[in-house]
Amino acid sequence: MFPIRDHNPSQRPAYVTWALIAANLAVFVLTLPLEGAPSQLWLAWALYPAEVTTGTAYGGLLTAMFLHAGILHLGGNMLFLWVFGDNLEEALGHLGFLLFYLASGVAAAAAQIAGDPMSPIPMVGASGAIAGVMGGYLLFFPRARVDVLFIIVILIRVVPIPAWIVLGVWFGLQVLNGAMADPTTGGVAYWAHAGGFGAGLLLALPAFLRRGGPAFWSRTHGVPPHPAASYSATRIPAVRRRK
Repeated sequence: MFPIRDHNPSQRPAYVTWALIAANLAVFVLTLPLEGAPSQLWLAWALYPAEVTTGTAYGGLLTAMFLHAGILHLGGNMLFLWVFGDNLEEALGHLGFLLFYLASGVAAAAAQIAGDPMSPIPMVGASGAIAGVMGGYLLFFPRARVDVLFIIVILIRVVPIPAWIVLGVWFGLQVLNGAMADPTTGGVAYWAHAGGFGAGLLLALPAFLRRGGPAFWSRTHGVPPHPAASYSATRIPAVRRRK
């Protein structure tokens, strides 16, 4: 299940969103594995929970959110940032959105560290910060329509779904998987996702309340305050099995 676009894209340039995507792409190129092994820069910039817990290194709280463990990891995160970042950036302002993004990333890392404070396993990825963006988006625009690409075996469909369903299901899966996962074995940082999402909701709350809280929803009907984009029908050819 992949969100590919929303129906009310921002009408103003999302400079910070674009800059964050560019920065993540640039860092990925700079830290490409050498001869199959992580680069020294990647190892130096990753976040090690045990080092933070013992007070020996804090820089990874910021630098790790610009590192990725592969092209699919990077591509998935940048897709989510592209879809949800522009409207939230417009709502919070460029500087406000940048601070919001970084604070969400740090909060996400703290949530993951809390799950296994002495873990020596490096943590990388922008997904915690982007989860914060998703939490803020949910607060501001719960009824925005998001086109979601579903891939189920050979069935491929694009379906418009309200943001509160897309993001609510995503958050629920992070909590469920986090409760079931063994934090000592590495893998996906589910608690960072859940922590970043919750931090995003809380960090966006003051700006939401300044706009009137629920009265803001009444004025905007829970969608970004822009005319809906006109998208042509998404045509995906049927894939048939050969006998």
